[in-house]
Amino acid sequence: MDDPTPQYLPREHVETFRRHRALSRVFDQAFRVPGTRWRFGLDALLGLFPGIGDLVGAAFAGYGILLARRMGVPPSVQLRMIANVAIDSTLGAVPVAGDVFDAAFKAHRRNHALLERWLERPRRTETTSRLALWAVPVAALLAIAAVAGLAFAALAWALSYFDSASM
Repeated sequence: MDDPTPQYLPREHVETFRRHRALSRVFDQAFRVPGTRWRFGLDALLGLFPGIGDLVGAAFAGYGILLARRMGVPPSVQLRMIANVAIDSTLGAVPVAGDVFDAAFKAHRRNHALLERWLERPRRTETTSRLALWAVPVAALLAIAAVAGLAFAALAWALSYFDSASM
């Protein structure tokens, strides 16, 4: 069943929107695991081919971002789409676990949902995209700092423990 095209979509972008939706479906939802509601697409299958599969998936995602650009999506939303693809491609390249991640993350679908949100609420989506682009790296740096702090604390404890045990 075909999803309806949003009413708020300018007529000149209808075909581009449909192409973007089709791309997202083929790469993230083309197949269903029998007996479940879980779907996956070509992106997960391509990910089984080390290196080249993730590269091909990223290239098609890049085409999806180009389609969004043609529709006038602002740079902050485009950057968020690029971040989705970068996460998918980078973590998807990890052998075995990356293939599972590829099937679950669904960057193409995320980007299409982002495009739909931008069409429905452009200003709000642009603002949340800007926040996400700042929040994710900041959260990652804080997590790295926390892990480093815990590692140094554990090392200091271990050194003091072994130092006191040797006396």
